[in-house]
Amino acid sequence: MTENKDSQAVHELDRTDIESYTIGGGTVYERFFDCPLDYSSPESSQRIRVFVRHIVPLGKETKVHELPFLLYLQGGPGCECSLPGSVKGGWHAKAIEEGYQILLIDQRGTGLSSPINADTLDAKFQTTAEKVQYASHFRADNIVRDCEHVRKILCAGRTGEASQKLALLGQSFGGFCIVTYLSLFPDSISKAFITGGIPPLIDSPDAVYKATYQRMISRNKQYYEKYPRDIARVRTVIEHLNQNRVTLPDGGNLSPRRFQQLGLVFGFTGGFDQVHQLVLRASNDIDTMDKLSARTLAGIADMHSFDTNPLYCILHEAIYCQNGKPSMWSAHRVREECFAAEFEHSWDKILARSDPDMPVYFTGETVYPWMLEDYAQLRRLKDVGAGLAEYSSWGQLYDKSVLAKNTVPVAGVSYYNDMFVDFNLSEQTAKSVKGFRQWVTNEYHHNGLRADPRVMTYLVDLLRGDMADL
Repeated sequence: MTENKDSQAVHELDRTDIESYTIGGGTVYERFFDCPLDYSSPESSQRIRVFVRHIVPLGKETKVHELPFLLYLQGGPGCECSLPGSVKGGWHAKAIEEGYQILLIDQRGTGLSSPINADTLDAKFQTTAEKVQYASHFRADNIVRDCEHVRKILCAGRTGEASQKLALLGQSFGGFCIVTYLSLFPDSISKAFITGGIPPLIDSPDAVYKATYQRMISRNKQYYEKYPRDIARVRTVIEHLNQNRVTLPDGGNLSPRRFQQLGLVFGFTGGFDQVHQLVLRASNDIDTMDKLSARTLAGIADMHSFDTNPLYCILHEAIYCQNGKPSMWSAHRVREECFAAEFEHSWDKILARSDPDMPVYFTGETVYPWMLEDYAQLRRLKDVGAGLAEYSSWGQLYDKSVLAKNTVPVAGVSYYNDMFVDFNLSEQTAKSVKGFRQWVTNEYHHNGLRADPRVMTYLVDLLRGDMADL
């Protein structure tokens, strides 16, 4: 059900037509909100629906007008927020212990929030230009404006400044959104926690990808130190994919360069082991059958979400663009200019290297124009992806002058070996936000929040002053 637009209607939190159910430790209310596509033209007929799961601790359903809200912003971009099976563990349990009710938002363009994909764009628009213009409204600035719209509706009628504010928790790209929120609406935030997502305050992604490739070289070396026999196995697979056209179950192409994208999971706990199992299986398939089995192909296809979450590809580089700077396929350009030899996928060029036996490296969180050919669903978005790469009307995501005067309590963890978010760039941003309490650790990978509930506990204590920011 969508929100009731009648100004005389019952408060959103008091509606009885909202679907609800229980999970471990909480009651879930499924809410839809009608939002402007473009907040600079709020009266326009172009609207989107934003979906929010609202979780109230069991036994406190009558206190929804009193309990403070903690809004969780998911990583991505382009990824929806999943429903937990229970809020008795993980960061959810800590949030409830601290007295919060929880909001899980599907950011615009994802999940149930007016999702963007080839089908939905084709249903709305006739031309590529219309599709590009529409998709350009789905970055962090408008995600934050959606959150602010939701906040005003849910907190309507509350008395007291504190009770009208949101606490924020942002993982990865969700942390980028929090820094945008701090720039646009700092008076709406009571406190903020960022995990592995302190963004670089830059106008173009080139610096990001130069750092990303350096980290990937390091992660590849660590991978092959753990699995030295995979040097030969990966080379076997890359040679096979160069010499054979391999089609995945969904119709996508398993090219050598797509196979190299398995390195995306190197930034997560257990990622090395996941890739090794696929490499072992693929190499064994080729040795015994001279082809890849259906099971292996399905396993490789399941490792990536670009087809099901296309914004993760076509808007990925745009999260770093400000001041009208287009991305122009930054990761592809930087690879070609600076790292082509290390991340080569052509078998002839691999053999022509000064050390033809050196390992073939996997790539990480980088997107490329050829993905719009190799991924089945992305093919239908080829022109849109190209248009967004060339788009030059991006606005500001961050206001450095506002951040320098910040008064909102903010704590964040930076993972020293984070493969996704460069530590040095994050540290520069943390120093630019007044009062930022930064915790630096090498104990976790990028998924520390999910891997260990202690991460959330540490950040809460850090803001209280119970921990030192190290």
